[in-house]
Amino acid sequence: MRVELDPLLESLAVDFEGPAVVAIGGGHGLAQALLAAQEYAYTLTAVVSVADNGGSSGRLAPAREIPPPGDMRRCLLALTPKPSVWRDLFDYRFDQGDVAGHSLGNLVLAALTEITGDFEDALRTAELYLGAVGTVVPVARRPLDLLATIDGRSVTGQAAISETRGQITDMRTLPESAEANPRALEAIAAADQIVLGPGSLYTSTIAALSVPGVVAAINAAAARVAYVCNMVTQDGETIAMDAAAHVDALTGLTGLRSPDAIVANASQVEVPAPLEAVRLDPEAMERRGLHVITADLADPRAGWPRHDPVRLGLVLRELAHS
Repeated sequence: MRVELDPLLESLAVDFEGPAVVAIGGGHGLAQALLAAQEYAYTLTAVVSVADNGGSSGRLAPAREIPPPGDMRRCLLALTPKPSVWRDLFDYRFDQGDVAGHSLGNLVLAALTEITGDFEDALRTAELYLGAVGTVVPVARRPLDLLATIDGRSVTGQAAISETRGQITDMRTLPESAEANPRALEAIAAADQIVLGPGSLYTSTIAALSVPGVVAAINAAAARVAYVCNMVTQDGETIAMDAAAHVDALTGLTGLRSPDAIVANASQVEVPAPLEAVRLDPEAMERRGLHVITADLADPRAGWPRHDPVRLGLVLRELAHS
């Protein structure tokens, strides 16, 4: 079904008590979902992957024995709509010296963890100082590794998996004794709507869903599940995969129930080869029992194709109340 967004824009000023929304994933994609959900959610929780082993997070997490803070920091910023000195500090990145490459927000979260004695207490303290409109919950209480089978080969680590071309036929978290954060499971159980994507299909969305207990909680929840399909394929993860293949990977690798709705972009986007806009055959997906919603979702101000938070929020809002 194609959604025309212009008539819905007139309803943005309507005041109502919205749903409890849980967005699951990681990276920039999860941040966009959080920006979108602020348009309609009454309560908003980000359940964030803890498998990032690249960049500043990859340096801090093992050294400080904390979950990788980078994706948490992005979510905190997405949940902080008002400008402030604290917001500027969390968004600042050093470009030289011993701290080159580190985000100051990541370092603050590491320091707050040592001060409070607990990473989640550090997140709650940061939410308070930033004035966040939602809460950030690590999907697990300890950093985890990813193990994928790509074209029959075992590849370990989020960064390596994201850079390896080939078909991913298995994805799991290490150690095998890993368990989901009880706070994440509680948020999922209480949700009215669960949003998956956009973002790296395997190393963000499926990475979060691969933590034992998460998919079981989603499958048992009364919440409606919306999957926001990526606009373009990602080199090293989803080259040549269409929207149906994205959904098949999402459900096949994790055991997740079929989403109640697939949200896809109808705008024309252009990217250099071998990347391409994610192809979509709505009729074929509907024949498989998948409910597809398409709309012009591209952000016209972005230099690279990404979802416009307001337009995505309108579609997700309609789904939450349907």
